[in-house]
Amino acid sequence: MSKASQNLTFFSPKSTDSLGAVFIDTGISAGFPSPADDFRETRISLDEELIQNKEATFFARVSGQSMIGAGLDDNDLLVIDRSIAPTNNKIAVCFLDGEFTVKRLRVENNEVWLQAENPDYPTIKITEENNFIIWGIVTNVIKKV
Repeated sequence: MSKASQNLTFFSPKSTDSLGAVFIDTGISAGFPSPADDFRETRISLDEELIQNKEATFFARVSGQSMIGAGLDDNDLLVIDRSIAPTNNKIAVCFLDGEFTVKRLRVENNEVWLQAENPDYPTIKITEENNFIIWGIVTNVIKKV
């Protein structure tokens, strides 16, 4: 199931009975190649690795460049947990004045700011005039290479 917004496209996780993909537990060298004679093969489930609370977890695809400094690029897939309490410095998916956005939370002196991680985008101060909800906290980012 997916639902589109101007800035994010949301997806619910699908249940799966899969045993997971093969996981080779040796560590992959980013330097010199190492012999793989001693590797141990197990199975790994990305659901188990990336999702702590299945009922409160959603996926959303990023649209835009406002968070590139935090490593969130256009078309990345976010894992969002709605059960995590929003706190200062967390990256959050927020509903602001009719649109979804993803920004870093800044909480200071009972004020809330949404900070972009790209100098081309402004920091947004949340006021009483805003229609504002913190929808969930980003826990992981899935990238294509």
